[in-house]
Amino acid sequence: MTTTNTTTPPDLLPLTAGDWTLDSAHSSVAFAIRHLGISKVRGVFHDVDVRVTVGESLDATSVSATIAVASIDTGNADRDAHVLSAELVDAERRPTMVFRSTKVSAASDDTWTLAGDLTIGDVTRPVALAAELGGVQTHPVDGHAHAGFEATGEIRRSDFGITFGMLDAALGDVVKIAIDVQLIAPDAA
Repeated sequence: MTTTNTTTPPDLLPLTAGDWTLDSAHSSVAFAIRHLGISKVRGVFHDVDVRVTVGESLDATSVSATIAVASIDTGNADRDAHVLSAELVDAERRPTMVFRSTKVSAASDDTWTLAGDLTIGDVTRPVALAAELGGVQTHPVDGHAHAGFEATGEIRRSDFGITFGMLDAALGDVVKIAIDVQLIAPDAA
């Protein structure tokens, strides 16, 4: 395996231009939210589609992700069913969460700010994620370059109209997001 660690100009990603695809077996979209203000409930979404188009510059680079809300897994089936019900998230009315980047900008040699719009149901709000490159490796089986990124950020559920009625104070408003993705390079031309 080879590792690629090179200094990249600030207006570029250290990746080959083209459409990178998600290696879903080595990726996760996780979240955490406070319960009663004293502990955190953590969970993941299993049905995620991520598309990354790397351009010749950061201005020509874009990221989009679609998450099936019903694929939530907090480790408790009863809680998951309650979260998906009309009383909280209402997955029937909000079946997907969709993120589309509006700007990718360099923060340092191996970190970027990913600004974009997150749509949950019929509400769209701006979101910023801090992204860090974990590295680039040539996979020994498929021969393609694989790139690993970690992105973190937070949203407020109330910004998307997600409330919990009389028990709203039992859940924190801030939802912390932790995304780990492994992307596969486009086929060589």
